[in-house]
Amino acid sequence: MSEIRMTGELRTDYECEASGLPAERWAEAVFKVGNEEIVLELSVEKDVIVAIMAGEGAAWKGTLEGLKKILRGEIKAK
Repeated sequence: MSEIRMTGELRTDYECEASGLPAERWAEAVFKVGNEEIVLELSVEKDVIVAIMAGEGAAWKGTLEGLKKILRGEIKAK
């Protein structure tokens, strides 16, 4: 059996919860809002890679450290 390197959890305001979802190398969460799709993808290889997609043509992909720097305002997203 493969090594579990990360676990996922999802909660909603309808008191629905899924936790302990195991993953070895990658996982994604997909949310649909009307006709739009919002996707969060994580890849655990050498570094943690995060990809965020919001509908067609709006996406960002980089390291977890890069995402933290963007959220802290230390760098601008490309």
